[in-house]
Amino acid sequence: MARNKVQFQKGLSEAQFAVLYGTEDQCREAVMRWRWPSGFVCPVCAGEHHSFVKTRALYQCTACRRQTSVIAGTIFAATKVPLCTWFRAMYHLTQSKGGISSIELGRRLGVTQTTAWKIKHKLMQAMMERDATKRLTGRIEIDDAYLGGERNGGKRGRGSPGKTPIVAAVETTPEGKPIRLKLRRVKGFRRAEIATLAQRNFHPASTVVSDGLHCFTGVGNAGCVHQPIITGSGRKAALNPAFKWVNTTLGNIKSAITGTYRAIRDKHVPRYLAEFEYRFNRRYDLAAMMPRLGYVAVRTPPMPYRLLKFAEDHAQSGSIMCLQSQIAIYNRVLKMRQRFSDFRYNVIPGAEP
Repeated sequence: MARNKVQFQKGLSEAQFAVLYGTEDQCREAVMRWRWPSGFVCPVCAGEHHSFVKTRALYQCTACRRQTSVIAGTIFAATKVPLCTWFRAMYHLTQSKGGISSIELGRRLGVTQTTAWKIKHKLMQAMMERDATKRLTGRIEIDDAYLGGERNGGKRGRGSPGKTPIVAAVETTPEGKPIRLKLRRVKGFRRAEIATLAQRNFHPASTVVSDGLHCFTGVGNAGCVHQPIITGSGRKAALNPAFKWVNTTLGNIKSAITGTYRAIRDKHVPRYLAEFEYRFNRRYDLAAMMPRLGYVAVRTPPMPYRLLKFAEDHAQSGSIMCLQSQIAIYNRVLKMRQRFSDFRYNVIPGAEP
């Protein structure tokens, strides 16, 4: 049997990574190249003439005198961790098929688990924002699933506590070959919820193939053609060739989460799903995935730790005053992120990041 070219591609070896990004200067040059491919551009006035302040490693615009660093306004902003460490984290996130836990990442980077967690989630945020606006088109396989195991003494099946409902959709060729993947957390398997998901993630006139679950009729509200195939339940339904790739991806994701993380919190599920989605959609060129993530990272606005953890703080707030304070902080940070989101994605020769 012939080997699968995608599975057995060489990727980016650790030796090659060390040659390309082994020093802090090499990493800084790479960030400079990804952020300003044609040279420095002032983030305030778009001026190109500048001087370099060597003592502080800042670029000063000649026109407006604004000083900025190469990482200001990016996902690396205000970091106290060397760029070498960030680059090694990007390497591990892109080259490991099943993902890597923050504890293991911290051991490999030589940092604490908390620092590794922050780096990992900021990079996953960049992955999530990059694919958020891309839509699937053509033939789409769709299926529902739950993340989370059964609790002792709890209810089994749908509606049981501690489980997170998600929807997986795989765009395929007319022959059934997978192209791209979408993974989304939903509030529940309701028609209105699926209609909203389809409007945001599917092109109108796409053909959506489902197992006949009633909620999937909502894709018709987004202008898609719904093609239900009643499969029943059990192993026989899972082996139906019409849903080969959506079932395969769901199986891989559940196995990876169980084997790598054991469990993940509901509030962080979108980022973990985005990590798997990002790698799947760029699986044909494993070696290029790491620099492509770097290109995306410098175009992702800063994501402060407070915003990463906001959902937890929000849930634990014990008073109205505390809750209002958290919401005010959240809104200020969002405005700051919007102010930095002036970068636009340019086409990389040969492949889109």
